[in-house]
Amino acid sequence: MHHVMFDIDGTLINSNDFDTECFTQAVYEVIGIRVDDNWSKYEHVTDKGILNEIINTHDLNEQKQKICQEVKKCFIRNIGQHLEVEPAQEVTGAISFLEKLREMNDVVLSIATGGWLESAELKLNSAGINIKNIPVASSNDHYFRTKIMKIAEQRATNGNAINNTYFGDGAWDKKACGELGYNFILVGNNASHSQRIINFISQKEAFEYIGL
Repeated sequence: MHHVMFDIDGTLINSNDFDTECFTQAVYEVIGIRVDDNWSKYEHVTDKGILNEIINTHDLNEQKQKICQEVKKCFIRNIGQHLEVEPAQEVTGAISFLEKLREMNDVVLSIATGGWLESAELKLNSAGINIKNIPVASSNDHYFRTKIMKIAEQRATNGNAINNTYFGDGAWDKKACGELGYNFILVGNNASHSQRIINFISQKEAFEYIGL
């Protein structure tokens, strides 16, 4: 049995640019701080992890709960407003690839995103990506990327031993897969990896990397 897990931004949806803009704008609106959007500099590259680090760096821990609530609310609002004007677009072939995997008896699917669940659902719905019956883990569950991935795995597999493959677009995805012993497949060209597809038009290659 194969468990195939997906990131969202830059993997299933072409959303990295507007997601970053909406996040940094939300932080600025709430606490007036210009965020360094080079995510590779952060210890935990998740919405919650990045925000925690910003709060710690600027000694705002006494207001942490309120800041987290307000930034998340503002960010989700920003995402919604953006999508009303410019709907999200799938990474080419993503919808078709997911549907083919759904049809396979020896495959279970999950989604593990560093984003908050509410914004993830907005983007997926906007892009027309059906995630019905696909377990999702997000920054709502934890701020460690590896913890989020393990939660998604548990929800998809009920803890049964299984082959895990993760599709992601960042160096942090590759690092997390290395720590967890997951088979990693890079989508796009934001990092370097031997198993790489530009998009999901390369279905034959993607299936071979999974081992199907």
